[in-house]
Amino acid sequence: MFDSTLRWRRICLGMAAPACWLLAIPIAAQAPEKQPMVEEVFKNVQALKGIPVNQFMDTMGFFSAALGVNCTGCHVAESLQDWSKFAEDIPRKRMARNMIRMVETVNKTQFGGRRALTCWSCHRGAQAPQLIPSLAEQYNLPPEDANAIEIAPDGPKEPTADQLLDKYIQALGGAQKLAALTSFAAKGTMEGYDTYHMKVPLELYAKAPGQRTMVAHTQNGDSSTVFDGRAGWIAGVDRPVRLIPMMPGAELDGGKFDAELSFPGRIKQMLNQWRVGFPSTTIDDHTVNVMQGTGAGGTRFKLFFDAETGLLTRQVRYADTPIGMVPTQVDYADYREVAGVKMPHKMVITWTDGQANILLTEVQPNVAMDAGKFAKPLPAVVKPQGTR
Repeated sequence: MFDSTLRWRRICLGMAAPACWLLAIPIAAQAPEKQPMVEEVFKNVQALKGIPVNQFMDTMGFFSAALGVNCTGCHVAESLQDWSKFAEDIPRKRMARNMIRMVETVNKTQFGGRRALTCWSCHRGAQAPQLIPSLAEQYNLPPEDANAIEIAPDGPKEPTADQLLDKYIQALGGAQKLAALTSFAAKGTMEGYDTYHMKVPLELYAKAPGQRTMVAHTQNGDSSTVFDGRAGWIAGVDRPVRLIPMMPGAELDGGKFDAELSFPGRIKQMLNQWRVGFPSTTIDDHTVNVMQGTGAGGTRFKLFFDAETGLLTRQVRYADTPIGMVPTQVDYADYREVAGVKMPHKMVITWTDGQANILLTEVQPNVAMDAGKFAKPLPAVVKPQGTR
C-alpha cells in the first residue's frame, strides 16, 4: 500500500517549487561514512554541485519555505509517479536556476559577497514577490514569531545565562536527582509527514553521558536516528540514501545536543559562548526567556525557557546551505516526573520540509542498556507491501 513512489510524493508536498528541480533517479543506494556529494546520488544537478546530499535536501527545504509550493511548482506533474521525470527541463526549472544565479550576483556585487539577500527576502512564502504595499499588513499587527527575535544592544542583561540554566536544572528536579538518572527506555507514537499523518509506534533509548537512539516503525519501514556519543547516523526508507552519517556542523551538533539533553544536568557544558540580551517574547501566550549558545561545530542554538516554570519550551538550531540558513525547531511540553526528574513527554520537531509529533506513553528509568542499541544501524529496508 505504501510504496516508495507514494513516499516521494509526500516528500515533494513538503518541498518547494524548485525543491525537486534537481532531483532525478538515485544512482547510489549505500552511503559511505563520509557523506556523499549530491552529484554522486542524483542526476542532472546543475546549480548546486559539490555539497553533501543532506545539505542539498536542506536547500530544497529552504526553497519550500521561500516559495510556499511543492515539487510540481517547477516539475511536471508526472514526476510524483515517475522519478525519471524530475530530470526533465522545463521553463520553470530554468527560471529557478536563473534566480539562484541572480541572488548570488547581487550578493557579490552589492554586498561584497556577504549573504544579504536570499529567496526568502522577496518571496516570503509566495511564488511571486508582492509589488504593492498591503494595507492590511501595515495596519494590523501580525503575530510575533518568537524565533525571529535576536540579541539587542539594549536587551536585558538579566536573568544571566547561569541563572537561566540553574533555574532549569532546579525545575527539572535538581542536580542530585538528574545525576541519578543514567538511562531510560521509552515507547510512544510518532505522527507527521513521514507517517502519512497517522500515528506509528516509536521507541526511544538514551544512556548517559550522551547516547541516544530513536526508531519510528513507519508504514514503509523503520526510520532510525542514532548518536553513539561521538558519531551519528540517519537511516530511513524515505531518504535518497538509506543510511547516511551525520555530517559535521548543524547535523552532528544537533544530534549531539539532542542526545545530551536527555540528561540535562550538564547543560552548561553542552554548548559554549552562552549569550543573553534577547527582548521579551512569548510562545503560546507564555512569556519566555531566550538565550543562545554555540555547538562544537559552530552551530547556533536558541533556547527558550518558560519565565515562570524555568522549563525548556523550545530549541531552534540553524543549518547553513548555499542559499541561506535553515532552522530546525523542537518544542517540548507535557513534563512528567520520571524517577524524580521532570521529562517532556511531548515533542514536536519542525523543519522546512516536514514535521513530527512525538508522544511518549511509557518511560522506564535506569534500565540496563546494551551497547548495541547505539551502534551504527543497518541501511533501512523497505517493508514489503501488505505487511504490518
